[in-house]
Amino acid sequence: MIDIKKVMSELTLEEKAGLCSGQTFWLTKAIERLGVPSVMMTDGPHGLRKEVQKSGGTNIMKGSEPSTCFPTAVTTASSWDRQLLFGVGKAIGEEAIDQGVSTVLGPGTNIKRSPLCGRNFEYFSEDPYLAGEMATAFIKGTKSVKVGNSLKHYAANNQEYLRMSIDAKVDERTLREIYLPAFETAVKEAQPQQVMCSYNMLNGEFVSDSKRMLNDILREEWGFEGIVVSDWGATNDRVLGIKGGLDLEMPGNKGMNDRQIVKAVNEGRLSMEELDVVVERMLRYISECAEQKAANEGKKADYAAHHQVARTAAAESAVLLKNDDNLLPLEKTAKVALIGKLAEVVRYQGSGSSHIVPTRLDSVLSAMDEAGVKYVYEPGYTLKKDGFNQKLLDKALEAAKLADKVVCVIGLTDIYESEGFDRTHMELPLGHNKLAMELLKIRPDTVFVLEGGSPVTLPWFDDAKAVLNMYLGGQAVGSAIVDLVFGDKNPCGKLAETYPYQNESCSAAKLFPLSLIHISEPQRH
Repeated sequence: MIDIKKVMSELTLEEKAGLCSGQTFWLTKAIERLGVPSVMMTDGPHGLRKEVQKSGGTNIMKGSEPSTCFPTAVTTASSWDRQLLFGVGKAIGEEAIDQGVSTVLGPGTNIKRSPLCGRNFEYFSEDPYLAGEMATAFIKGTKSVKVGNSLKHYAANNQEYLRMSIDAKVDERTLREIYLPAFETAVKEAQPQQVMCSYNMLNGEFVSDSKRMLNDILREEWGFEGIVVSDWGATNDRVLGIKGGLDLEMPGNKGMNDRQIVKAVNEGRLSMEELDVVVERMLRYISECAEQKAANEGKKADYAAHHQVARTAAAESAVLLKNDDNLLPLEKTAKVALIGKLAEVVRYQGSGSSHIVPTRLDSVLSAMDEAGVKYVYEPGYTLKKDGFNQKLLDKALEAAKLADKVVCVIGLTDIYESEGFDRTHMELPLGHNKLAMELLKIRPDTVFVLEGGSPVTLPWFDDAKAVLNMYLGGQAVGSAIVDLVFGDKNPCGKLAETYPYQNESCSAAKLFPLSLIHISEPQRH
């Protein structure tokens, strides 16, 4: 435990300024002469992503340590199950302990404004109540094993396009009724160690500079007791940030902004008292992390058990969009035509900073083998570009004609949705839609399984009898699909977001940022 009062009395101005930014990409600064250690934080909305570092503690990355990839937030929110989220948070916390991580950067709690946001898979819902309840349960689960969380991205961060500079114009009532309540609930009910501020401006002011957002609302109104950390690279004016309540800039800035803090104090633009408030909060945070680490010394995670948690979470969160004539579940004795490349190369997580190296990965093929189901497999499409391939389509149709039952796995591929860009339309890849429509002409009893992180248009939906939405189901999604299709588990998920027939049906369609620039039409056959 750090003697904060003693350390504060001995810190130099330069050391105080240094504590306000990271030492590396994931570590806070240590002050060895005063016994202040570094603290590690790493990505973790749906699993731990601890990047492998070269010896010497540099930040030259060589990949990530394997960890359990749980279903993403869009998936688990569909469970509407607080206890399930608690269990996922607890398991991620246990793996953080195993890998020496003090704070998990998650959950993502932003409200979904449009189905086109490229990062929607990381967020729970468009509904403030549901998002707040899911985030609270997740944080409580992680905290139950003495690991911290970073509640993100505060606030009104609802698109990837120009996310570092866009100015979100939100009136007070909308802010209070839609965009803030989920954060408010999680702060008041769970007290995360951190709140991560977003890149964007809000009503003309960068959130990272905003005294109103970071101090007046978050701390004074809601009683937040932890630190505010910037999203990585989200700092605008470091001195204004200190005044506003931004405690920690991440990642490290090689001293550039530290020197700005020192200069501002020396010139009287920033008082020592204002700086000390931030430094004391940082020391409390570091001390708490050090105590937690000591309490967890020697504990190991059960990764095999966590894989089963991921499998259960995927099954509990699956949404049965349609099941006419009680087509599902299928009998395991049936000869099945399993069609769709995503049955072999499952889409189990999103792309971007949350991308996890799983401890194992269950495809639908491997799960069918394990379950002893007889099947023939045809990819039906490729995973390149729009996926359309006439030869693969023809072979899939031939296999479907000869089978007792047909299961077709389709969805969004990595190039269609990711952190860093927004989607320009809601359509599935062309090859997937063509496959679905052609299958329905010869096998109207085809069971469709969807993989992807956001709603998609399904022009063939009215003709289909069974559609099972798995969203992004984590590393055990293949086994969960087989559990559900063959009746070992019941799909009891409920949509946590509106699933529109088309983007034009969304209230934000004409105002979502990508709608304001020219977007070419999606390729059509």
